Amino acid sequence: MARAYSQDLRERVITAAEAGLPARHAADRFGIGIATAIVWVRRARETGERMARPQGQPRRSKLDPHGAYLQSLIDADCDITLAEMQAKLLEDHALKAAIGTLWKFLDRRGLTVKKRMARPACKRLFDGISVCANVSGLGAIIVPGQDGAFARTDPHKHYGV
Repeated sequence: MARAYSQDLRERVITAAEAGLPARHAADRFGIGIATAIVWVRRARETGERMARPQGQPRRSKLDPHGAYLQSLIDADCDITLAEMQAKLLEDHALKAAIGTLWKFLDRRGLTVKKRMARPACKRLFDGISVCANVSGLGAIIVPGQDGAFARTDPHKHYGV
């Protein structure tokens, strides 16, 4: 996307046109597009507006009108997933929204929650040695070492054969 021209250049083009120079000649003189000069001069004559308008679209989401509904879903079930929210929006409001759209909407409002797996429970065996289930379910043995350090060993891994 192109950058906006400076306000100083805009003022000089409009002032030259108001002094009697045609907008096309002002465009050529100041090195800008003819259509740009014509629009600037027309807007200045019709409305008196000499400032540049904001570029781009305002940051809005199609989910904005449904913000309270989404908040109520989160309040009702704090463990609701984005896929479940997506299904409820489609079911209750006939609104299709991608997972990314939902995530961006919630992130902009600071409503994201990182879900973690529950920490595996450790079972103390004897003399400070514990066994903990890991993600694979195989378990790991935690053995206290010197200076309070702990070593994790995999009971199912064979070292050397």
